[in-house]
Amino acid sequence: MPDALCELAPQGGQNRNLLVNRDKPPFDSPELRRAMALSFDRKAFIDILSEGQGEIGAVLQPAPGGIWAMPPDLLKTLPGYDPDVPKNRTQARQIMEKLGYGPDNRLQIKVTTRDIPYFRDATVLLIDQLKEVYFDGALETIDSATWFPKIRRLDFTVGLNLQGGGPDPDQILDLFYGCGSSRNWDGYCNPEVDQLIEQQSIEADEGRRKQLLWAIERKLAEVGARPIIFYSRQGTCWQPYVKGLTIMVNSVFNGWRMEDVWLDK
Repeated sequence: MPDALCELAPQGGQNRNLLVNRDKPPFDSPELRRAMALSFDRKAFIDILSEGQGEIGAVLQPAPGGIWAMPPDLLKTLPGYDPDVPKNRTQARQIMEKLGYGPDNRLQIKVTTRDIPYFRDATVLLIDQLKEVYFDGALETIDSATWFPKIRRLDFTVGLNLQGGGPDPDQILDLFYGCGSSRNWDGYCNPEVDQLIEQQSIEADEGRRKQLLWAIERKLAEVGARPIIFYSRQGTCWQPYVKGLTIMVNSVFNGWRMEDVWLDK
């Protein structure tokens, strides 16, 4: 489409994230999950999989699409978010060695994901990065029809998933991290975090709400509760004769207001 008009935007808060079944030893260890999170080179994920088009963030969608996320200077204090990847991986190897693993005793894992390219490609890269901290992963791909039932049954050990969300924190925190939520894929549950989620939801002051949200982010990161790897971007293209199409500032969609769209042809 040589005449097409295109716009690049964050992908509606969607991110790739690490799933860990905390009910299966040794993944019930917060320290082991922290070591996994410390293995990430998030910039490499974005450069390789998205040609440099993406953002690094935690649970809440980062700028420019999101307005509630931690600022970069605070974000880099979370486990695995320091831009010094070699330092992070040195710390991860020290944790693994303390847990009894090392070059001669590597942890063998199966890494499960949905069998479509934007899941599978990210998982291959995840397996490669985990090798740096004494994990040897084997890729297991699952047909789309059985993927979500499988992870809801917790029929996996380690996986990679794509998680959606929205611009307001309530849509993300309660749905994906609340105790008993139908989309809390790996069964994370912390009553203290549930209380903070409720507290931030009713907080009218934006500044105080951000402080509560950032406290939640830190608690989730410290226990390796589904670490976010990266946020991707996508493009929307349309022909010049398509008029009235307004793309949302934090999504590739137009809000489905097709009643405002008309064709000048």
